[in-house]
Amino acid sequence: MAKGRVVVVVGGGRPEALTLIRALADSGYETFLAEGPAEALLRANEYLPDLVLAYASVARAQDSYLLKGLRSTHPEIPFIILGAAEAGDETYQHLDETPDFETLRLAVERALAGSDSRPAERRGARGRAEARGTFGELVGQSEPMRQIYTLIEQVAPSSASVLITGESGTGKELVARTIHKLSPRARAAFVPINCSAIPETLMESELFGHERGAFTGASSRRQGCFELADGGTLLLDEIAEMPPLLQAKLLRVLEERSVRRLGGAHEIPVDVRVLAATNRDPVEATHRGDFREDLLYRLNVITIELPPLRRRREDIGVLARHLVAQLAERHGRRARALSPAALEALKSHHWPGNVRELRNVIERAVIICSGDTIERAHLAPYPLDQRARVRSEDTITLPVGTPLEEVERQMILRTLHKTDNNKRRAAELLQISLKTLHNKLRSYRERGILPDPEEQPSRAPYGGGGDDFR
Repeated sequence: MAKGRVVVVVGGGRPEALTLIRALADSGYETFLAEGPAEALLRANEYLPDLVLAYASVARAQDSYLLKGLRSTHPEIPFIILGAAEAGDETYQHLDETPDFETLRLAVERALAGSDSRPAERRGARGRAEARGTFGELVGQSEPMRQIYTLIEQVAPSSASVLITGESGTGKELVARTIHKLSPRARAAFVPINCSAIPETLMESELFGHERGAFTGASSRRQGCFELADGGTLLLDEIAEMPPLLQAKLLRVLEERSVRRLGGAHEIPVDVRVLAATNRDPVEATHRGDFREDLLYRLNVITIELPPLRRRREDIGVLARHLVAQLAERHGRRARALSPAALEALKSHHWPGNVRELRNVIERAVIICSGDTIERAHLAPYPLDQRARVRSEDTITLPVGTPLEEVERQMILRTLHKTDNNKRRAAELLQISLKTLHNKLRSYRERGILPDPEEQPSRAPYGGGGDDFR
């Protein structure tokens, strides 16, 4: 009876909820803990559980928000209230707040036996969830995304390291968060750190922490990300941008399962599941010497490769509608739908920035739209019509046989010129990290194929500017 059955317990912060969770798990049920009504409804939408148990104080909180929400969205899910019955509760099964194990087991089996008489409704509810194309925080119903959902379900219960790859803006952090939420570590911390956004001199302290006086400015002891994620999950985003020396120290921590703070004398044991993400080809990075091969093997137990949005165009519609609803609620706007012309324009765009770019376009449209429906005009100046004539300044013409290094150099310099030397924007357009762009420019300058920025005027196309690389 228990095998394959999902039970959500709404605990409201009560410590005895953990005892309830353990008892159900020992009986073979797949259990999830929700702290309050909002999280319980989210869990119900994500997992479509076979049963929900909630303490009476939580079930009746906020004017019975939880009961009304489940009744309207998932009337097929049976519900048990832990606590004394009140007027209007006649339709729900009740138990004492602290039921003994046998009473709990019988009550759950009785509730599930009743739900077995409605298999068609249960299948219909699960089918509606699949049709919505949602999986945790991920959205999409294309075959590539369904394969990713299956892989996430398979890897989440383990403690294996996962390497998530894909272009910028494809949703790598959302995959990591979903893995964490579906794992036994879900109640512990999820700690993300972007390895390309932290200066090299501070990275070691961010990861491993430091003791007071370890370096100038270290006025107090500080825990690093590994300690903060103890018992939970650590996401190392843009892992390929990590300095080589720090990669060696990271490898040691992964193997020893302990960290030593900067300036510290003792090893600190940590129990952390490490997920890593990169928008670069990790194998190519190892060939270039930018990424340690032994670290790649250690992190790359399982690989999840996210496809770019242009390779799953059938998801654009469901993604766009999801984003409209989400962002309209966030900004308090009326927009709830997309016109056929607007939707067609979205589907025709190439989306070099992937889902992140789509989100930005939708957010702008939601804000400027004063009605219920987003029209094509609300999307201007994006997305660009793919059939539009490309302006000459946006193209580079090179003869066949031009060395790839020269093609790369000209593309980088032309993109900098196009962005008025805004290096951060140029790096985004080229889909490389800002650090990589700086290294390329420094290399060109050292080899004498790029003028020194000191010799350039303030608006020179390839030097100087507000984001200088000197």
